[in-house]
Amino acid sequence: MTIVTLPLALTFASPGPILVEIGPLTIRWYGFLIATAVLIGVSLSQFLAKRRNVNPDLMGDLILWLVVGAIPMARLYYVLFQWENYADNPGQILAIWRGGIAIHGAIIGGTIATLIFARLKRIPFWQLADLVAPSVILGQAIGRWGNFFNSEAFGRPTDLPWKLYIPPQSRPFQYLNEQYFHPTFLYESLWNLALFALLLFLFFRDLQGKPRLKVGTLFLVYMAVYSCGRFWIEGLRLDSLMFGPLRMAQFVSLTGIILGIAGLVWLYGFNRPLPDVVSRSKSEPSSS
Repeated sequence: MTIVTLPLALTFASPGPILVEIGPLTIRWYGFLIATAVLIGVSLSQFLAKRRNVNPDLMGDLILWLVVGAIPMARLYYVLFQWENYADNPGQILAIWRGGIAIHGAIIGGTIATLIFARLKRIPFWQLADLVAPSVILGQAIGRWGNFFNSEAFGRPTDLPWKLYIPPQSRPFQYLNEQYFHPTFLYESLWNLALFALLLFLFFRDLQGKPRLKVGTLFLVYMAVYSCGRFWIEGLRLDSLMFGPLRMAQFVSLTGIILGIAGLVWLYGFNRPLPDVVSRSKSEPSSS
């Protein structure tokens, strides 16, 4: 990776998508980063669960559900909006290691999986969502670097001091003569790390009782703040998933902003609990 050409200037260039090759075994950065994000997410969510007196084994089980729900849905979401690229070559649909997953698909799939898990275990959904939100956004921050190694998900051409070199074979046809593009993967990764810090700050302030947060707050903050950053960053990208003239990520992000703010107003403005898949009074004890 090429970095630092001038003071306060960064030029990024991917070393390629392959981390290591051992005989017939090829390990790609994309898959390695996803696996790393999952392992860190499990450890972090279990640590946070202990601080909230929730059985950490429960979080380990939930993460497996999240992986099973999120990754296939992330791929399906991407393939549906890029069907013209897969219609004549369906064998590539399962080649997730080459890139091509959509985080909004992962969020939808993970949310559905968590709802089912909460219903089966008779645990409030929002309690689980608050505990996994920091792990999810940290995982997103890590996963965005997979786009860097694959030379994908970049923005418009730029001459800013920070820029991303894209090899000719990865450039859109209309930008073949351009070399440097906005490193939107970096913008989103940094935004996600800042949100991760905010969620941890709120979590530990809540433990200290200043102030106590209502159940569901962390997930709603995650939804609204992440969506704000993604809406802006998506406007820079050249490879947005489109539905007609609409950038789907911006449409979904706008929906996330509205739902996140509406949920916070419901909690704090109207002082009412969020609807859940189980009644808190009927849920089974979840503490260790």
